[in-house]
Amino acid sequence: MASRDLKNDIKILNALNIASISTNTTTAGVEIDTQGYESVTFEVITGARTDGTVTPLIQESDTSGSYSGSVDDDDLVGLEADAAILTAQSRSRIGYIGTKRYVKLSLVSTSVTTGLTAGASVILGDAKHLPVA
Repeated sequence: MASRDLKNDIKILNALNIASISTNTTTAGVEIDTQGYESVTFEVITGARTDGTVTPLIQESDTSGSYSGSVDDDDLVGLEADAAILTAQSRSRIGYIGTKRYVKLSLVSTSVTTGLTAGASVILGDAKHLPVA
C-alpha cells in the first residue's frame, strides 16, 4: 500500500524526444540543469526495433552548452555500455552522481540499417526545496 507522496518530490523531464533512428549516428538529447537536485537518473525507452545497437552517452558540464567526451565511469551508477539497447519495447536506466551542474544524454547508434524508435527521460530527485513545482 502506498503511503508516501513521490509526485511532489521528483521532477521528470524529457532528456531526448522520441525519435526514429535509422542510421549510424549520435542523436543528441537536451541539456538538463540539475541545480536544486541531488540525484539524477536517465531512463532510455525503446519502441519498435529491427536492428542496430544504441548506447547511451552521458556528458557533463559546468557551463551551459559546453560538452565534450563522456562522463567518467566513477560518476555513473551503471555503465553506459550496460545500458545499451538491444531489444524492442525495453527500458534501461543509468544514474549520474558527478558534480557538474549540466548533464546531457545522447544515443549513439551503430550497425543500423532500418533501426528503432527510442527516447529518454530524466528523473531529478532529492530536491533541496519541496514540494517540487
